[in-house]
Amino acid sequence: MANPRTIARLESRIHERAAHCLQFEIRDPRASFVTITRVEVSPDLSLAKIYYSVLGDEGDRSKVEHMLEHATGYIQRQVVSVLRMRRAPSLRFHYDVSIETAAALDELIREARERDRRIDPTLAEREANEARLAALEVAAREVARIRARDEARAALEADDDDEDTEADESADGADNDAAPHADDPGEPENDRPPREN
Repeated sequence: MANPRTIARLESRIHERAAHCLQFEIRDPRASFVTITRVEVSPDLSLAKIYYSVLGDEGDRSKVEHMLEHATGYIQRQVVSVLRMRRAPSLRFHYDVSIETAAALDELIREARERDRRIDPTLAEREANEARLAALEVAAREVARIRARDEARAALEADDDDEDTEADESADGADNDAAPHADDPGEPENDRPPREN
């Protein structure tokens, strides 16, 4: 039994390396339609299931399956070189049906909402009003955030201006104290009396 962190790290490395192989190293046009969705490593680290999805129809899916069957050995070697393990897990590719299932569920939800709108014609208007209200709430929060940011900036600029004014006034006062006045004869440059020879 391996540590869950170790399994997660291995899954991430296998996912990254297998995706890199499919995208950049395998010179097969069918590889461009493949997306690796997830990797599951068994608790004993002997098997890694790589789940993938395909952009296209059933024919494209069949072509990609054949391509992956032929490329499994190459991808296995590339993954082993990255893992640095005594015994690397054996790779198995599985088509990921979760994306299709999610799309089918989304379609069922959309159809149910359409039926609800036909049964209750005011439902569409209520949903539109709720959507507008939600958009207005988001806009109001954004306006409040921008106002708070602008007020904070204005306060910082006002503090900086006050500090600059105080610094200028203190500098002017120091200059006035150090500079002799025109009426003041000043001190003689040499306090010693002249020497007699």
